[in-house]
Amino acid sequence: MSDTAPSDPTYKSGDIAWTLMSTALVWLMIPGLGYFYSGMARSKNALSLIMVSVISIAVVSFQWWLWGYSLTFSRGANRFIGNLDNAFLRGVLGGPSIATPNIPDLVFCIFQCMFAAITPALAIGSAAERARILPMIIFIFIWSTIVYDPIACWTWNPAGWSFQMGGLDFAGGTPVHISSGFASLAYCVILGKRQGHGKEEFKPHNMSNVVLGTALLWFGWFGFNGGSALAGSMRAAMACVVTNLAASTAAITWMLLDYRYERKFSALGFCSGAVSGLVAITPASGYVGPAASVAIGFVGAIACNLAVKLKHRMNFDDALDVFAVHGIGGIVGNLMTGLFAEQYIAALDGSTIAGGWINHNWIQLAYQLADACAGAAWSFGVTFIILIIMDRIPGLSLRVHPDVELQGLDHGEIGEMAYYHVEKVIRIDPETHEPKLVEEIHQQIRPNGEAIQGADSTVGSAKFASVINVDEHGNERVHHVEQVSSPHMSGELQPRHNPGALNNV
Repeated sequence: MSDTAPSDPTYKSGDIAWTLMSTALVWLMIPGLGYFYSGMARSKNALSLIMVSVISIAVVSFQWWLWGYSLTFSRGANRFIGNLDNAFLRGVLGGPSIATPNIPDLVFCIFQCMFAAITPALAIGSAAERARILPMIIFIFIWSTIVYDPIACWTWNPAGWSFQMGGLDFAGGTPVHISSGFASLAYCVILGKRQGHGKEEFKPHNMSNVVLGTALLWFGWFGFNGGSALAGSMRAAMACVVTNLAASTAAITWMLLDYRYERKFSALGFCSGAVSGLVAITPASGYVGPAASVAIGFVGAIACNLAVKLKHRMNFDDALDVFAVHGIGGIVGNLMTGLFAEQYIAALDGSTIAGGWINHNWIQLAYQLADACAGAAWSFGVTFIILIIMDRIPGLSLRVHPDVELQGLDHGEIGEMAYYHVEKVIRIDPETHEPKLVEEIHQQIRPNGEAIQGADSTVGSAKFASVINVDEHGNERVHHVEQVSSPHMSGELQPRHNPGALNNV
């Protein structure tokens, strides 16, 4: 259902175009997040993390149409949450949006839908490698309704208590990052630790995916922060500048912090730092200048880096460090907004604020602290209750069976694999120097650790080859090992576990 009112002819097409382009950029962040999470997990769970990220787009888009947008941005909202005046997007078309007269309501609606969609996708990262997908889908819908929508309403709706108090949050420090970070903490506490936690070292299986995901997130964040200006203005340009600068500073800072341990320039450290900087600058991006963004990126990286170690000291299993990067990074960004928010930055598009400590507005830090603490408490508490209740409902138990966890969620929950392992052993004839296939193994892993070969395997991408040379004395030795590309091959079932295969866990 939609409104039939004519569009306001005073809209600038450039403002609408920039907001719609920013919508697409934020959408791109969500599969980027999936690749980021996928690379950090073990290969047997790689596809499931990409899938649950894009599933979040579908679930939240439906929820946003049904009542999410109305509960967040209806004009009849109270200080905590909206009403159902705009449920099913009734009355949402060409009238000026509640946030700015620069763009129509419908454009603002789809832009904000992307923020709502990425937030639960962030939160579920802590449950990686052990959470069932069906309850996760239901959780995303419920959580968006009773956690995200109220926090976004009180932060961004002009009727919300934080908005009226004077809290400053340009692009989602509390609604997106603090809420997802503390929800992730509740999720991992309720689920418990992964099998082998504390005994095995869980390392990223594919750093290429991590770097690709980081690149997509960084790229999309220009729309996330710059698009929150809701106009093609100098304020949007400044938001893009400080976003890039904070991410760059934080990436270098985190990488150097990790360098002191092994004297290596860690790609994971660089990527984690970039994301922490992007998180920390989010609430401040429309209020601070370049110099302040360097400080925010630097402090954000240090705080998040130290927070990663909390999970070891406090003995919880946040699989992908969502709480450390988004929960702590969001709080750091909120508080530093209270310090460095400047009146002249907001005035770049004609907005007026009292500023932060740098403008001698000392109470602003207290406003920021109140907003951050309220968001953290609401998200953690309500998420904890939702998950406790769901876990006690028959059919909605949150955790997969232990056998499925060992097997991997790709096979156990989705039935499709991100990787297909093939080992080819090739013998080179000493007389003709022609290669001869000695053995070919199609390998995946059963729940009991036994290899699956031949026709029982499914098609994927990773292959492994060993080449054997025979010298003039008849001695055989491995000549080299490399990845090879090969079409789907068939073979007989030969039970054999090959610990040398790529990504065999």
